[in-house]
Amino acid sequence: MPAYTWSASPDGHETYVSAGTFTYAGLQPAGGGLFHLLDNAAWRRIIHPDDYKSLMDKRRESLALGIPFDTELRIRRHDGVYRWFRLFGSLSRDERGKLAGWYGTMIDIEERKIAEEALQRNEQQLQQLIDAVPAAIWSTASDGTPTYVNKRFMQMTGATLQDITALDGSLRLDIVLHPDDANGAIAAFKRAREIGEPYVRRYLQIRANGTYHWTETRAEPLRDQSGVIINWYGQSIDIHDQVIARQALEQRERQLKLLVDAVPAMIWSTTPEGQPAFVNKRFMDVTGTTLEDATGPDGMPTFCTIHPDYRADARSGFMDAFATGVPCMMRYPQLRNDGSYRWSEVRVEPSRGENNEVLQWYAVCVDIHDQVQVHEALLQSERSLRQLVETLPAMIDCATPDGEPIYRSKQLREFLGYDLEALDGEPSRLDATLDAGVHPADLQGVKDRYAHSLATGEPYARRHRLRRFDGEYRWVETRAGPMRDAAGAIVQWNVICLDIDGEMRAQEELRQAQEKLARASQAASLAELSASIAHEVNQPLAAIVANSHACQRWLTASPPNIERAHRTVERVIRDANGAADVVSRIRALFRQSGEKRNMSELRHVIAEVCDLIAEEAARRHTRIAIDVEAGVPPVAIDRVQIQQVLTNLIRNGIDAMDTATGDKVVHVHVSCQGDDAVEVSVSDLGPGVEFPEKVFNPFFSTKEQGMGMGLSICRSIIDAHGGNLWVENKSQGATFAFSLPVRSRTFA
Repeated sequence: MPAYTWSASPDGHETYVSAGTFTYAGLQPAGGGLFHLLDNAAWRRIIHPDDYKSLMDKRRESLALGIPFDTELRIRRHDGVYRWFRLFGSLSRDERGKLAGWYGTMIDIEERKIAEEALQRNEQQLQQLIDAVPAAIWSTASDGTPTYVNKRFMQMTGATLQDITALDGSLRLDIVLHPDDANGAIAAFKRAREIGEPYVRRYLQIRANGTYHWTETRAEPLRDQSGVIINWYGQSIDIHDQVIARQALEQRERQLKLLVDAVPAMIWSTTPEGQPAFVNKRFMDVTGTTLEDATGPDGMPTFCTIHPDYRADARSGFMDAFATGVPCMMRYPQLRNDGSYRWSEVRVEPSRGENNEVLQWYAVCVDIHDQVQVHEALLQSERSLRQLVETLPAMIDCATPDGEPIYRSKQLREFLGYDLEALDGEPSRLDATLDAGVHPADLQGVKDRYAHSLATGEPYARRHRLRRFDGEYRWVETRAGPMRDAAGAIVQWNVICLDIDGEMRAQEELRQAQEKLARASQAASLAELSASIAHEVNQPLAAIVANSHACQRWLTASPPNIERAHRTVERVIRDANGAADVVSRIRALFRQSGEKRNMSELRHVIAEVCDLIAEEAARRHTRIAIDVEAGVPPVAIDRVQIQQVLTNLIRNGIDAMDTATGDKVVHVHVSCQGDDAVEVSVSDLGPGVEFPEKVFNPFFSTKEQGMGMGLSICRSIIDAHGGNLWVENKSQGATFAFSLPVRSRTFA
């Protein structure tokens, strides 16, 4: 028999055991044979002290009641080691029913006891895992009878398994749920049990302090192999903060189910040494990997769910955490049940005992694949944008809200000849850049403009000279604009700098050419004005000659008429001064101007021009009407150049009415345009301008003998004064008008 046998007398006082029992216990039998008497003293020596009393109690109970004898105890082996045995005995009676004795066996159950202890330890570990999961976990039988609640459930709700179990064994949710939600939750759970579908519900659940928190409860059935539901398992997660935040944003959806902010995670745990101990259902569902798949022959993790290219680094990181007890976080592509890999973020932390020893390692895996792809797309976009900025044919600069440069494009670095990092030791990158690069004549204006833009947030625009890496100063146009966040606060200044040195040189050459053309136009106009000039000068000269002869006659008379001679001399002086004024105006008109601008009254400038061409206007039967509004302020102008413009426009108006009949009038009107500008218009009653879009082009003229430079030069003069010149056709005639700023403006 695969056991040790024994027998006893009806009263149990004499006990015989098989010879093998003596051999096992290391005792010497009294003689040969299969069975030998084992007295009470010997029994006491081989039975574990902690088990002897319970054995004797069991024996006395069986003798008294005449029932079978069955117990477990530890018996000492011959080498002193105690092993667990099951001691079983039954009664034997003779034909008359009289008790004949006891017969039984002693079976070694040491391996079974070890397995039971291992199972108990596994149950403890599972209990620890369930208690460590950040959720209230519970279970019921298939009919809804509560069977288990975990520690967190009791801590959260303050209710025990007994509290939520009714007298008839049914589930009492009304104890832990808000009255408004209890009936609906009970009905929903009952319906889920009837149809065998998972249960998902959100409701207000009580807390140990008497308050109610929004909670999401999920329950799923556990089925046997035939598909019959044997248990329901559920978890309740506190989502109060998420629900409150969601309600603040979406008040109209308060009656709808709230989506969980955190995606349900994959959970696994290991022993303190790192041996896999548990993977939850979601882990297996998502990865298609069981605990056995994740455990190698040596009991250590296989890391089979990690992409092969990342497996070695992950293994090293995890094993280092297991060895040092330091939490870790890693990211790697993780296997999915369809064979694909998705990026996951894994956080591993230890659970510690009272003495700070690691009891268990717990990990949570979160799918971050979409975030990684978005991040990679953002990096690619940033690389593309950087390449775009680096290859643009412009110099780009970025600065902090206070103006400190934080980025320079390749073109700007090559233009300046040094990198941005070269200024790290300076008190201010901005000041160091301006001091080193901007032309001394432009430096203060640039700094003032920068300071104004930084203080007000207004865009910056300025032209100045900037020092190139080879020491040459070149004209650049710099523009800066603020980049703002959703609240309107400046988060960055973006700056573009364009090399306009060639343009500035061309403009300077054009300006000089226009000045030369203006002087040439003045000289060309001299021939046309010579007749008027001669008439203007001849009239006072003829008067001087006549008055001189008269004076001579009065002085040679007998007696001399001194009084009349004196009056004649005064007329001579008056006419001589008039001739001198005419000559002075003509000389000033054709003298080269040095662009000296002075504050002048436009009414006086217009009057001088009208005096100059009055004789020509009279000769051509044309009247000049001047209308200057009250309050027109003085303007800063080059007097001779503006006279040239007015002369050209008035003479064009006179020419336009040469063939007209009726009243021929040139109207000159001066008015204010706000506080910043003055407008002068010259209107005629001629046929109008046939090609208004071309009249200001050089060498374009509608006159047979015209050079086509007059209006082009006029526009150049007005542009140089910071104003505008334009033409408009009216119902009769045309109007040429120009504006001048009240305050002189310089373009920088």
